[in-house]
Amino acid sequence: MAKAPRIFQSLQLAILTVSDSRSRANDSSGDLLQHLAEQAGHQVPERALLPNNRYQLRAQISQWIASPAIQVVLVNGGTGFAAGNCTVEALTPLFDQPIDGFGELFRQLSFQRIGSASVQSRACAGLANQTLIFAMPGSGSACELAWQQLIEPQLNAATGPCNFVPHLKNSTATGCEGIA
Repeated sequence: MAKAPRIFQSLQLAILTVSDSRSRANDSSGDLLQHLAEQAGHQVPERALLPNNRYQLRAQISQWIASPAIQVVLVNGGTGFAAGNCTVEALTPLFDQPIDGFGELFRQLSFQRIGSASVQSRACAGLANQTLIFAMPGSGSACELAWQQLIEPQLNAATGPCNFVPHLKNSTATGCEGIA
């Protein structure tokens, strides 16, 4: 019996920019992520910009995790070693399952572009209540790298042998094939 072909499924994304200096008017990284997501065929019904405050970040992310409408959250900013950055500390307690490979691969890809400075990235990802959460640095080039090389392919149900779409709430996609 032939397997049904995998097809693209538009997902509902939320974007959170973490910054003590940006405003919605100059949130170029958030704008870039929204553009890339929409260009890929996804919807971005929610967007926010918050300062480096772990409790405000947790509250916003928790709201999206609990929402039946949001399947993926993209967080940019607050992942480096700068004083006050707290994105990783805010997010990791919320993860049901961390996705270690995202941070590892992001740093590997970053190393090819920026050298040893890549060790200062604390990019991370996880799954919480069937909501996929990716946290990356706030620079536009870092957001573009993370989206193009790691996130976009994993948000496409047609990507094989595996992608994250079957693990998301309200998904109709089927599971992985050929992964041990």
